Amino acid sequence: MKNILLTGSTGFIGSELLKYLSNYNKVYITVRKKYKINSNNKNIIKIYFNSHKNLSYKIKKLKIDTVVHCATHYVKNHNFEDIKELSESNILFGNIILENLKIMRVKKFVNFSTVWENYDGKKDNCHNLYSAYKAGFGKIISFYKKENKNVKFLNLVISDTFGLRDKRKKLVNLLKTNYKRNLVTKVISKNLYINLLNVKDIVSAIKLILNKNYKSDTYILKNKNNFKIYDIIKKIEKYSQKKIKVKWLSNKIIKEKIYKFKTLKGWKPKNSDIKDIIRIITE
Repeated sequence: MKNILLTGSTGFIGSELLKYLSNYNKVYITVRKKYKINSNNKNIIKIYFNSHKNLSYKIKKLKIDTVVHCATHYVKNHNFEDIKELSESNILFGNIILENLKIMRVKKFVNFSTVWENYDGKKDNCHNLYSAYKAGFGKIISFYKKENKNVKFLNLVISDTFGLRDKRKKLVNLLKTNYKRNLVTKVISKNLYINLLNVKDIVSAIKLILNKNYKSDTYILKNKNNFKIYDIIKKIEKYSQKKIKVKWLSNKIIKEKIYKFKTLKGWKPKNSDIKDIIRIITE
């Protein structure tokens, strides 16, 4: 049984990771005091904190094998009021963890990143302020690598995700919600191609990382091919015998381009086929 420090456990990806990790490991989760986590799982230890100083004080006492850092604050198009939370959640919070790696005796640090840091397949081409902060945190990790030679740093760049319990305003979940309510979904183009990854496949990647000795590097987690949203809609209609209400905003060809990083040896998505997407939407 390993000791794992998991951040972002109340989010979509973090909550799915917590379910898996707590079955086989002792998992310490960071929780802001304004939130309450109800769990009777004895393998889950809650670390409530009300400030970054308070968080640092508490984690210094821990002995951790692996940090899985997926805490984030996402804003697609920011306003001035978003800047403070974006910087604190995407930079400062993770920096507190990095500062305490030595004292916690951490062996692996796993960070979650986004394809939007290299938008349109171009290196260091941030799409928005959120991705700029994520890229900036990557530079901070590079600094701490020098001071923590015995720690393996793995940066996971993930494509757009979906899953059964997803509550975010993402395309797959919007299609699911509107499908059930018989509402119209607006889609930017009839020729939109995007890369979609089931959160279950992210969990399987973490499982591998915990049990194998990967080198410090950046790895891409994505589907082999992009999906054309129009094709998914048509297959749902065929499967369900129900007309899907979609308003196509254009016919422009939009294909998501993803920068080529290393792939995680031994990993491939097994739950992200078009059949899995259709099942999630129609269940």
